[in-house]
Amino acid sequence: MEVAALFAVTLLLGALIILVALAVGRRKEEIREEIEQAAEFAAVGSVGKVPASKKPKQEKQRSRKDKASQHTFSHQLLAASLKSHSANVTCLDFSSNGKYLASCADDRTVRIWSTKDFLDREHKCLRANVDLDYATLVRFSPDSRAFITWLANGDTIRIFKMVKKEDGTLSFKAASEDFPQKHKAPILNIGIAETGKFIMSASIDTSIHIWDLKGDVLASINTNQITNSYAAVSPCGRFVASCGFTPDVKVWEVCFGKGGEFKEVARAFDLKGHSAGVHAFAFSNDSSRMVTVSKDGTWKLWDTDVEYKKQQDPYLLRTVPCVSSEGSRVALSPDGRVVAVSDGCNVAMYSAATGQLEEELHGVHSEEINDLRFDINGRFLACSGDKAIRVFHNAPGYRAAIRDMQDMLKKAQNEAMKQRLQQQISEAQRSLDTVLAAPLD
Repeated sequence: MEVAALFAVTLLLGALIILVALAVGRRKEEIREEIEQAAEFAAVGSVGKVPASKKPKQEKQRSRKDKASQHTFSHQLLAASLKSHSANVTCLDFSSNGKYLASCADDRTVRIWSTKDFLDREHKCLRANVDLDYATLVRFSPDSRAFITWLANGDTIRIFKMVKKEDGTLSFKAASEDFPQKHKAPILNIGIAETGKFIMSASIDTSIHIWDLKGDVLASINTNQITNSYAAVSPCGRFVASCGFTPDVKVWEVCFGKGGEFKEVARAFDLKGHSAGVHAFAFSNDSSRMVTVSKDGTWKLWDTDVEYKKQQDPYLLRTVPCVSSEGSRVALSPDGRVVAVSDGCNVAMYSAATGQLEEELHGVHSEEINDLRFDINGRFLACSGDKAIRVFHNAPGYRAAIRDMQDMLKKAQNEAMKQRLQQQISEAQRSLDTVLAAPLD
């Protein structure tokens, strides 16, 4: 009896030991699986969480390539892509002597490019650092020896002088004091009159300030356009204009006395004819023509060479359908022959004489174009929208000049005049042929 009881107890203990062993083994397997899963999750999460120094070498190289890659663009008319900025370019300006292009960006620098290098492989530039701030706008002085900037954080104007060193290179020196803060809303544009007599600044809240070169406010303008969308100084240096929510462009003359003293800001004329708000406008070099682009889906060309003091209104020369959107920019070549309109990342170029669409440039930048302007000689059209600046040959300008000279040749009666025109036509045609025959990059 005792032997049977002892045997039963032994069997029971053996069964318990076996059950415990099985349970421990199963738990070990579960723990091993949990560790593997945790390791797998950690590996997945390490792509974004571990420090860069712990990433595999191949992954480092790939990330560098991704970081360096930029929006690529090619076109037959593309003369240059300027790519020294490390952040998005916010503004462009050509100097009045035709030698330089200034650009500013969110990378705290202003860069000065030589226009004679546009057709070269290498595009060198000079850099001016904006200390403790960054510039959103830049404009050359009339003598091309200085430029002004709008400071994003300081909300004011800073002047930089371009000083030529003994070796012929340029250095940049900021003025000892910035202009006082006057605007209460985000800034739209700044400009310097070609006469050198005043500086203009405009904000989105309908305010425009006219400054002297020392930073004193000469006059303030309320545009009464609900909001401003654009404002600028005319190339001749006489006028300041603005557009906005209302369907017109308002133009004022900044008047000075014979001795150079400031007198007043007087209303000159309005451009009326659009059926919706105006996005932007531009002047020809002598201010005898203006172009406007509107939310109503058109651009209009105006003859502004009028005697406005005798109440003569500008003449509407042409209305052309176009694609535009909020933030669209418009540029008019210095001779008034070509109109360029931006829409998002695209640019369209038109003949001002006929309104015909001559060139369409699609996907020029990876982001919306924020500046668009011709150089003083009308050879190039430049635009910005991302880290690069695109510079295009003004082929429509060459074609328009050739057409105009051919018309003049038909009417010419003097033999010397005929020969001169024939020579100029041949030179313009050769330049156009060279542009159109250039290989794509």
